Amino acid sequence: MYYLDPKNDIAFKKVFGQHPEVLKSFLNALLPLPDDGEIAEIEYLTPELLPDIPELKFTVVDMRCRDKTGRQFLVEMQMVWSDSFESRILFNSCKAYSQQIDRGKPYNLLAPVYSLNIVNQSFSGQSAVWFHHYRLSHQSLPQFYMHGLEFVTIELPNFNAAIDNDHAAATLWLRFLKEIKNRITMISQDLLEVPAIAEAIEALKSTSYSREELEQYDKYWDIVATQQTLLNDALRKGELKGKLEGEYEKATYAAEKLIIRGFSNEDIADVTGLNFDQIDVLRKAMN
Repeated sequence: MYYLDPKNDIAFKKVFGQHPEVLKSFLNALLPLPDDGEIAEIEYLTPELLPDIPELKFTVVDMRCRDKTGRQFLVEMQMVWSDSFESRILFNSCKAYSQQIDRGKPYNLLAPVYSLNIVNQSFSGQSAVWFHHYRLSHQSLPQFYMHGLEFVTIELPNFNAAIDNDHAAATLWLRFLKEIKNRITMISQDLLEVPAIAEAIEALKSTSYSREELEQYDKYWDIVATQQTLLNDALRKGELKGKLEGEYEKATYAAEKLIIRGFSNEDIADVTGLNFDQIDVLRKAMN
């Protein structure tokens, strides 16, 4: 028996998408919630957000949930960073916020939306910074800000438990993400002493997955490797700000997600704008 890497899409969704107490603990530890705003209960919502933009019929986040006060929380694990990911964070959060009420309803019914995004790649160029918190603040008076949307991006490789240990709960959850590697067999005892993390670790046991899920788990690593190779090749050719970081890169990322979920070429083409030949190339790369 061995453990799966929680950063893998299949494992991440099983751990945090099927265990509400685990997700609640994770969110309470990592989000900048007000002192009296700890999440008490959560309910899962469908992760699809339906936009009004014809060129992008929907986007998919890893986790979407709501607490009993109505606040929504979007959670996403991203293995490979790209500039377009920031646009996706903003799009999904704004869409979740605006879809809370129907036209003509009072705006005071809108509840806050928090977006938590873990990125397994350094992207800011600031090696000592791992926690990025954004909200709409006054340019001259940053202590004044507009409530409603808050964004947190965690630069996971920059996190160092030996240095960043001011918040014990956050430190343990980030150690959970960093220390548990693919097919590891031993787990640190201090992680197992936290009930929610122990539950998450139990969900990572290879015996908790069907053969089909394990095949999808392995296939996901192939997808990540392919995506990283494409980005590295583009960097070497000086095209990172061109095709891969433009609309094509966003479309291929969305297409890979849809392929994993079993969508047909027709549906993927309708959603992303890619043609069948481009989709078939992606399918072959993912097999």
